[in-house]
Amino acid sequence: MDEITVRYLGAGPGEISAPVLIEGLPGIGHVGKLVAEHMIHELGARKVAEIESIFFPPQVIIQENGTVRLANNEIHYFEGEERSLLFLVGDYQSTSAEGHYLLADTFLSIAEDLGVSTIYTLGGYGVGHLVEIPRVLAAVNQEILREPLEAAGAVISPDEPGGGIIGAAGLMLGLGSARGIDGICLMGETSGYLVDPKSAAAVLNVLCNLLDLNVDATTLQQRGIEMEHMIEKLVDTQRATESDELRYIV
Repeated sequence: MDEITVRYLGAGPGEISAPVLIEGLPGIGHVGKLVAEHMIHELGARKVAEIESIFFPPQVIIQENGTVRLANNEIHYFEGEERSLLFLVGDYQSTSAEGHYLLADTFLSIAEDLGVSTIYTLGGYGVGHLVEIPRVLAAVNQEILREPLEAAGAVISPDEPGGGIIGAAGLMLGLGSARGIDGICLMGETSGYLVDPKSAAAVLNVLCNLLDLNVDATTLQQRGIEMEHMIEKLVDTQRATESDELRYIV
């Protein structure tokens, strides 16, 4: 098996083209993954390519029918009347630093082959506590891209995230700059402890503002409310347990 294998499913370069690629691979709070997969579902995007690599964890994914497949990343394509989009989603990111660089470089090569001029990478910004109203932080690989981001509701802060942007979300911006590809990263504030559809809904709102696109966020918002109720129950249970322990000690 090659280090990285890209397999197009039917249509490929020259047959499909889109100016925008949206990356939503797994990460903190699964924020980017939730946004990208939600958009794929709502827009009816179709899978056009699979990417397999020895840099993914050494395991297979069990499918609904009981069969297995190798862990992979996928490219999905939405062809709209006014705008076409590509989505990069998948099971995992790389397990090694070398793999992160090589996979990011492969993703950018695919993007170039498919006519992409702008990449939006999506992720979560872990703050270590529950967030009532999540901000959407942003970073760009060209200063000229800042103004529309702030107008769309994103926050650009030089000190956040303090440790930089790790993984595909950051590397695709850095490596993309040398290829002349505009790069924008949107990061939703999240505790980092749980899958966070509330943060994903905030990122989706900013992204749709930037793309002048209408994508129904109802499902994400409902999942966010359900998650909040679940957290409230867990907190109430913990408080009750602590109260019982105190009564026992007294």
